[in-house]
Amino acid sequence: MSTDAITEADIRMVVERFYGEVRVDQLLNEAFTAITEWDDHLERMTEFWSSMMLSTGRYKGSPVAMHLIHLKHIQPEMFERWLALWEKVTSDALKPEVATEIQRRAARIAARLSAALFGAQRPDCKTLAPQISCRPYRSTPVFNEATIPGPLLKCHQLRPGTWVKLSVIEGSLIYHRDTQPAINAGAGATIIIPPDVAHHLQIVGPVKCQLHFYDHQPSPL
Repeated sequence: MSTDAITEADIRMVVERFYGEVRVDQLLNEAFTAITEWDDHLERMTEFWSSMMLSTGRYKGSPVAMHLIHLKHIQPEMFERWLALWEKVTSDALKPEVATEIQRRAARIAARLSAALFGAQRPDCKTLAPQISCRPYRSTPVFNEATIPGPLLKCHQLRPGTWVKLSVIEGSLIYHRDTQPAINAGAGATIIIPPDVAHHLQIVGPVKCQLHFYDHQPSPL
């Protein structure tokens, strides 16, 4: 799906409509009782979906950590309801091909969050995200500032259909991308690198990082 097919305005509209539905949903509303500043939450979710759909890198949080904090308010069956409501809102608001893609990504997110929160009690990936691989097809060794391959430090592009999730484990590095501001990524940061975008990494000190390869846009979780 081309990034031209969805805009920041589309994402904000979907987020606002979706959480408007969530707040009056009898099952899901319980999971959001701790939210008092809804404007801030909507802004964070807009940043999250902007990062997911447009690879803007605007979202800097940790969804798993935030859900663990509020685990007492979350039930396993909420994920199925969350996906059903997301499908309804996105199908109504977006073009069919865009709605399908954003629903696929939501399904992968739900599968991973459910696994992180409930372990063996979770619905598996096949239930929440049919025919979608939840794992990379290849992962590199952990590189440091001395072992990171030289080609990664020079401007290059991924092959069409190839996505990379770059995980910074320790230290920091800078991710440069064509026509976009550079991103200074510290320990714990995840960067989604799309295909056909010129980019390179810059090492600025001690660092440990790893690359994971996907045939679809991965979740930043």
